[in-house]
Amino acid sequence: MHNITRRGAMALLGGMPTLAALPGLASAQGNAAQANAPVRIGILDDMNGVFSDSTGMGSVIAARMAAEDAGGRAAGRPVEIIFADHQNKPDVAVGIARAWFDEGGVDAIADLGNSAAALAVADVARQKNKAVLISAGGSTMLTGSACTPNTVHWTYDTYATANTLAKAMLRAHRGEWFFITADYTFGQSLQDEATRTLLANGGKVVGSAKHPLNTMDFSSFLLAAQAANAQVIALANGGDDTGRAVKQAREFGMKQPIVGLSAMISDVMSVGQDTAQGLLLTESFYWDRNDGSRAFTKRWSPLNKGRYPTMMQAGVYGVVVHYLKGVTAAGGAEDGAAVVAKMKAIPTDDPLFGKGIIRADGRKIHDMFVFQVKPPSASRHPGDFYDLEATIPGDQAFRPLAEGGCKLV
Repeated sequence: MHNITRRGAMALLGGMPTLAALPGLASAQGNAAQANAPVRIGILDDMNGVFSDSTGMGSVIAARMAAEDAGGRAAGRPVEIIFADHQNKPDVAVGIARAWFDEGGVDAIADLGNSAAALAVADVARQKNKAVLISAGGSTMLTGSACTPNTVHWTYDTYATANTLAKAMLRAHRGEWFFITADYTFGQSLQDEATRTLLANGGKVVGSAKHPLNTMDFSSFLLAAQAANAQVIALANGGDDTGRAVKQAREFGMKQPIVGLSAMISDVMSVGQDTAQGLLLTESFYWDRNDGSRAFTKRWSPLNKGRYPTMMQAGVYGVVVHYLKGVTAAGGAEDGAAVVAKMKAIPTDDPLFGKGIIRADGRKIHDMFVFQVKPPSASRHPGDFYDLEATIPGDQAFRPLAEGGCKLV
């Protein structure tokens, strides 16, 4: 399994003119080559930046494991995994996607952390009739106004994480929130979803502050939250930004509950369990939840520096497993919309997310879990980070189908 560059793809095309002089031979050999061409899946995400711990090479490893568990083939063709770094830039992501689809023989692009990049690539996939298998991008627009027949949104979205955490805090009579929000599509979506739930249930937003991606100093935002007498500090950001905000809040001795609207296990590992203790978060996967998740982690962890997989990396495994079932059911990967239609028709079932469905809007439905990071003294073994606070059934965790505005519904 390897990476394909634009130059490399053009070099492969450079050897074809001699076949063009013999149309019959070219057609026959072209059909044979197509029949034997691999089902090629590109993992496109942040490989070196703020989200690389939660996605990155860990997602590539998960995709390779999914291909291995499918027997390495789908619809009689070998499966190949390639990858690239979009650098959290939508224009870079679009350029890679176009090159992959037009010249690199890529049938599907998976993961797509950074919602702006995910939305941009989803539109390219629609134009090219390829599949996009989104695990890390969180915007609800992907199954709402920007839904396409080529998109599957697997792991979570901003509605599921923000809605469940807001309700949990409201039950604890902590309804006055201050948002520290990443200033791009994903962060704003998190704040908007949580705000809707708060206001609909008697809560209140006492203030908010926006910050650019990859901010180093959160002191002014945290002091503003303290001055506003917020009952909850809500972090509407992700990756290293979440970790730094949690760490600095602890350094300031802030006592308010902190909810990470997109926090996950990589953030706990980044700042340390002692610093992260008390943090509330929502995930759809936890490595130590059941036998299936533990078995996956036992295989995955030695390949990724002994770390524990995030829900996004687990989501790549789950969606690639199901995509390959869809390819086999469709008889091939060429028609992306047809493969996605098969994915929706086949009930989902894998060892990490269990049984579920993919709705007409492309939204994968499964349970979500509210966790609180426990103190190190309460851990029974390495990686025992969470206490389970609540399990939210999938039909309650995700936005109702009728409310999304997807034209496919």
